Amino acid sequence: MSEKPKLMVVDDEPNNLDLLYRTFRREFQVFRAESASLGIEILEKEGEMAVIISDQSMPDMTGVEFFIETKDSFPDTIRILLTGYAEEQINSDLDEIQKADIYEYVTKPCSPQELSNVIQECLEVYKTKKGL
Repeated sequence: MSEKPKLMVVDDEPNNLDLLYRTFRREFQVFRAESASLGIEILEKEGEMAVIISDQSMPDMTGVEFFIETKDSFPDTIRILLTGYAEEQINSDLDEIQKADIYEYVTKPCSPQELSNVIQECLEVYKTKKGL
């Protein structure tokens, strides 16, 4: 990929958006959305992202609902769900997570290095899907 791959972060907390932007801006073209609705608008305008990171808890729709809403239009995008929920809660939502085609979920708080490792793995999966 000659140009930077696209990464979108969706979170209703501006501080989280800023942190994720600063962490990944050197490696990715980063798009920030303060709501799932805005995330959908960005996808309609910018097209496919290599990776999308979405918070689970947002006021307009959950991260899982956002991923379900967008996965058919962007099937190759790799989806990461950020959640503050315990693993037991995630396991109880496995059906929804499978519908949303979530590749990985990361429990907050997590270190930037941990998230960076996950995103690099996701980028490799995306490149493989696209034959890059």
